[in-house]
Amino acid sequence: MATVIGYLRVSTKGQGESGLGLEAQKAAIESYARQTGANVLTYYTEVESGTLANRPELARALSHCRRSKATLVVAKLDRLARNVAFLSALMDSTVPFVACDNPHANRLTLHILAAVAEAEAKAISERTKGALAAYKARGGKLGGQLPQCRNLTPEVIAKGQKIGAAAARKAAADAYADLAPTMKDWRAEGLTLQQIGDRLNSEGHTTRRGRPWNPVQVARVLERAEVK
Repeated sequence: MATVIGYLRVSTKGQGESGLGLEAQKAAIESYARQTGANVLTYYTEVESGTLANRPELARALSHCRRSKATLVVAKLDRLARNVAFLSALMDSTVPFVACDNPHANRLTLHILAAVAEAEAKAISERTKGALAAYKARGGKLGGQLPQCRNLTPEVIAKGQKIGAAAARKAAADAYADLAPTMKDWRAEGLTLQQIGDRLNSEGHTTRRGRPWNPVQVARVLERAEVK
């Protein structure tokens, strides 16, 4: 039985918390799995803009696919990206993937669809900028012009920085949650940090930034795993 890993994405934090859009994506992936007789191993959920290429959950999903020799499945092509260059890099990552809205699309078709999605995203961005410019022209205030954005005390700023740092540490730990136990086992077996990095690289794993592993990055993951 073939194995697939589902990737779900919504564009805003509000959508992510409410689940709007996620259930429909999951239903489409499960329907595809039933039709093809595949087993859905797990799901990765991202709350991020489709125009951004830095997505830790997608990186984790791709890493998991490589280890499990699974296919990455999304409900729609635009759940992956609205950027041709990013889609090209994904297609070159050696991880097979399927978009449920066009499961038989070839590489040329995917490039064309991605180009259309990129053009749509650009048009939306331009309309948004135009609307904001018109609002400002009518005397509307945005960002730092708003009174509530100018009364941050040093205490509030420090608290925000502390929360941000904690969130960054959690994101870093979560990004390698599926790899950390294996890395700890290898370390217990006596492998050096360099040997662990070499082994991860040889198996096709990358860091969440898409870079090869080195001893410093291995040490950081192991340290975070011990803290948790």
